[in-house]
Amino acid sequence: MIYSSSSLISKKLELDNLIFKIVSYTMSKKGKDQAKASTSRSRNDHDEDNNHDDDRQQEAPLSRYESQKRRDWNTFCQYLNNQKPPVTMAQCKSSHVLDFLKYLDQFGKTKVHIQDCSFYGQPEPPGPCACPLKQAWGSLDALIGRLRAAHEENGGASETNPLASGAIRVYLREVRDSQAQARGVPYKQKKRRKTAAAASDAS
Repeated sequence: MIYSSSSLISKKLELDNLIFKIVSYTMSKKGKDQAKASTSRSRNDHDEDNNHDDDRQQEAPLSRYESQKRRDWNTFCQYLNNQKPPVTMAQCKSSHVLDFLKYLDQFGKTKVHIQDCSFYGQPEPPGPCACPLKQAWGSLDALIGRLRAAHEENGGASETNPLASGAIRVYLREVRDSQAQARGVPYKQKKRRKTAAAASDAS
């Protein structure tokens, strides 16, 4: 069959047009696939960033107070567990807390002079003596405060908190006064802001 020149040109144009459509479709499909892949990678990266943020939030370091409170609580629970027989937190009473505070004196670093010591009542003794080292009143008072908070944070009721009993407050007050006399360092109570404000208004 013999085609004229115009017919051949027309056929060639149709063929070129078909090839162009095929190439355009292929490029378009490839672009969509790349876009999907890019979106998928972006989502994965976003999810990973969120996971890293969650990890960073979970691994956020505790404050100095929170770290000390956790250590104190673990120490107190271990002390109760080492009793014979072991004492559970539900069985804990103020007497156990008092025994714990006295037990801690062996690790104290504050020299507390006995009444028979020649340095009794001297804030700056001129020499060494055999008087015992004990826990300072301020350290015990802060310890009880942390343990009281930890007890309630771990499910304990404030009404039955053995660390908040009157016997503990009386003991701490006795330790404060006796150490102040023995060391010759009087306890100075901080003035309350209300008192200061009232005095300012009066003037």
